[in-house]
Amino acid sequence: MWVAVVLVACAGAPGGSQPAGTAGVLTPNATLVRVVDGDTIDVRIDGTEERVRLIGIDTPETKKPDTPVECFGPEATAFTTSLLPEGIALHLERDVEARDAYGRLLAYAYLADGTFVNLEIARQGYAQPLTIPPNVAHADEFVAAARAAEATDVGLWGGCSG
Repeated sequence: MWVAVVLVACAGAPGGSQPAGTAGVLTPNATLVRVVDGDTIDVRIDGTEERVRLIGIDTPETKKPDTPVECFGPEATAFTTSLLPEGIALHLERDVEARDAYGRLLAYAYLADGTFVNLEIARQGYAQPLTIPPNVAHADEFVAAARAAEATDVGLWGGCSG
């Protein structure tokens, strides 16, 4: 069944900024179809399209039904789009829970060069940390990145009040 393939393909040892056993170059296991918003993407894995919620970060809303667009939401979506152009190869790594209540695959995303996408979004000030146990492998990194961005008023931290 393809779900088993997704889970195996996205498996990784949690802990560092890159999956264990990597030397700066990661084997892609997904291809970006589109960026939905700052923390949600659509990918193709083994010919099947999946919606992926990036673990550990929360960008301002732009597409939540019956909710206004939040401060820095469009900027967060634009940043994620600039980081992840359509068709780019990605390495997805899961944590403990594979899916959220909406059926989205939960994953950490990496570019082939090792860039940790979730962390980069937080580091550049486009996301707040969002830790939902048991998916906590990189929680401390996300908190540290967001606090550093906040301390220097980067991204949403300087662009939004409250």
